[in-house]
Amino acid sequence: MALKAVSIWSCSKAPPPQLGVAVANAHSTLIGNPRYDFDKCRKWECCCLSVLAQRATTAVEDERPSVLPPLVDSSGVPDGLHQNELKGFHKDINMLPKPLTAIDISSPRDGSKLRVAYQGLPGAYSEDAAMKAYPKCEAVPCDNFETAFKAVELWLVEKAVLPIENSVGGSIHRNYDLLLRHRLHIVMEVQLRVNHCLLGLPGVRKEELKAVVSHPQALSQCETMLSDLGVVKIGAHDTAGAAQTVASKSARDTGAIASSRAAKLYGLDILAERIQDYDENITRFLVLAREPILPGTDRPHKTSIVFSLEEGPGVLFKALAIFSMRDINLSKIESRPLKQRPLRVVNDSNEGSATYFDYLFYIDFEASMAEPRAQYALGQLQEFARFLRVIGCYPMDTVL
Repeated sequence: MALKAVSIWSCSKAPPPQLGVAVANAHSTLIGNPRYDFDKCRKWECCCLSVLAQRATTAVEDERPSVLPPLVDSSGVPDGLHQNELKGFHKDINMLPKPLTAIDISSPRDGSKLRVAYQGLPGAYSEDAAMKAYPKCEAVPCDNFETAFKAVELWLVEKAVLPIENSVGGSIHRNYDLLLRHRLHIVMEVQLRVNHCLLGLPGVRKEELKAVVSHPQALSQCETMLSDLGVVKIGAHDTAGAAQTVASKSARDTGAIASSRAAKLYGLDILAERIQDYDENITRFLVLAREPILPGTDRPHKTSIVFSLEEGPGVLFKALAIFSMRDINLSKIESRPLKQRPLRVVNDSNEGSATYFDYLFYIDFEASMAEPRAQYALGQLQEFARFLRVIGCYPMDTVL
C-alpha cells in the first residue's frame, strides 16, 4: 500500500510526461500555442495542478477504499447453484487462475510477460478483449472492476482491460465512476464482437433445460431465445462464472450463457450459438495504465475528458460548440451525477431559489492532443469549466 504515498498526479522535479491531466480555472500558454511543446506541457500541468489544489472546495469523488464483495456468489442464484467448493465435472477446473482479490499481495515478477487485469473468471469476454489487445499477455482475473483498477495502481499488473459500453446494453456506469476515482490513464480501446452461446453439460439437449444462469446483461440480450425455451433466468456475477457454476455442480437441467471459449475451459457443450437478439452486439473496452502514452498523429486518435460546468443558460451548449467550431467529432457523451454534491441551489431575483442536479460530463472526441485544434478546444473549455481532466489520448480501434 506504500504506492499510495507516491501519487502519479503530484508534480515533482521530473514529472512523467502527461498532457493536461487536470485543469480547474487555470489559463495556459500551451493550449494557445499551435506548436506541440512537451516540456511546456509539463510545466503547464504542474501549474494547473497547483491551482486546482488551492481552489478546489469540495472533492469530486470520495476516494476512501471500500470493502469489496466476493465475485462468484450471486444472491440471485438458488442454493443448488451456490459454490461451496470447486470439485468436479471438469478435471482441470481447479487449475484455472484464481481471481485476484483486493487484499492479494503479489510477489515480484521477472517482467518477462505483460500482466493485464480483467474482471471475471477465465473465459470471460473481458479476457478475450485483453488477449485481443495483447495476444501474448498474462491475463489476470479479478474479483470486480475496482480490484482491477487497484491492481494497476499497486503495480501488481501493468494494464487493466475493462468494459465501458455495449451497443445493446449501453454504458457501464460503474466504470465511468471508477475512472474519476482512480488516477489511471486510457492508453487504448478495444472493440469486441460478442457471440453469446447457450452451454450445457455433455449429452444435454437445450429442450431439457429448466433454468439458465448468466450475467443480467447477457440474459437481457438473449431474451427472445430464453422466452422460447420457457426457462427460469438466474443472475450471476459474470458469464464465465455462470459456466463454471454449471460445470462444477453438474446441474443437468441448468444451462449457462457464455462464450465459446468458456465452454472449452469448463468442459461444456455448446447447445446453440449466436443466441443474442441482435447480431451486431459489440462491447467497447478501455485499456488503463499508470502512465499516459505520447499522443500521435500517425493514425486516428481519440481523446477522453471529464468536466463539470457552472449553472447558467446555454453553458453545456457553449461547451459542446467549442468542438463543433473546430470540426472535431464527438463520438460519446455521458453524464454522471456529482455524488459529493448532488444538488445546487441557485438564487434568482425574480423567482426565488431553484434546485438543480450537479453533473459531470464525460466526452470522447476524435482528435489527438498533438493536434493544435484539440489544444485550442481544451484551452477554451477550461475558461468556464469548474473542473476539467484529460483521462487519456489513445489510438482508435477500427478492427472488429
